[in-house]
Amino acid sequence: MTDSNMRGSGSQFAYTEVRRRILDMDLKPGTRLFEESLAASLGVSRTPLREALRQLVSERLLERQPTGGLAVPVLDSREIWELYDCRAALEGLMTGEAALIATEDDITELDGIVARNAALVDFPDEAMRFGKALHTAIAEIAANAWALRLHDQVTSQMERYRRYTNNSPARRHVALEQHRRLVESIRARDSAEASQRAFDHVIGARDEALRAIGSVDLHK
Repeated sequence: MTDSNMRGSGSQFAYTEVRRRILDMDLKPGTRLFEESLAASLGVSRTPLREALRQLVSERLLERQPTGGLAVPVLDSREIWELYDCRAALEGLMTGEAALIATEDDITELDGIVARNAALVDFPDEAMRFGKALHTAIAEIAANAWALRLHDQVTSQMERYRRYTNNSPARRHVALEQHRRLVESIRARDSAEASQRAFDHVIGARDEALRAIGSVDLHK
C-alpha cells in the first residue's frame, strides 16, 4: 500500500516497479541498491526514487544498512513463523465469524471462487490469485474492521514469502482441498470447525514456506 503522502507519477512508478522487483526476486535478498544505477534503470530522477525507497523502507521491503545504504532484507525464518502465526490467528477469527453470518449469496460467491481455483490449480500464479480472492471474500463477509486492518498489514509483509508456498503442485492441490473444506464449514454454519480449518490451512502454508526456503539457493 502506498503512502498517502507520495506525490507524482515518477515516485509512484518507482515504488511500484521496485516493489515488484523485490517480490518477484529480481532483486535478490541481500542485494544492495545503488540509487544512481537504479534511477537510470527506471528512467526516473533520484528525487522521486528516494521518495519511493522511503516508502519501501517503511513497509520493511528494504532496510537501511549501518553504512547508510539500502538493501533488500534477507529472508528470515523467524519472521516467517511470526507473520504466519499472526495471520493464522486472524484468518481463524474471521473465518469463524463469517460462518455465523454468511448469506446464501455469500456462499455462492465462495463456491464460484473455489471452482475457478480448481480449474486453474495447475497454474501457480492463477491458483495463488484465486486462493487470495477466497480469503479476501471470507474476510469481507466477516466484516471485522480491526481484524481486516491487521490482516492487511501482516499480508503485505508476507508477499515475499507467499511464492514459496505455491510452487509445488502437491501443495496447490492440498490448499485447494482445504479451501473446499473451509467453504463447507461456512455452509454448515460451524464456526468452530471453520475457524480451526482456516488456522490449520495457514500453518500448513507456513511450514511449506519454511521447507521451501530452506531448500533453495536464494542468491541464484
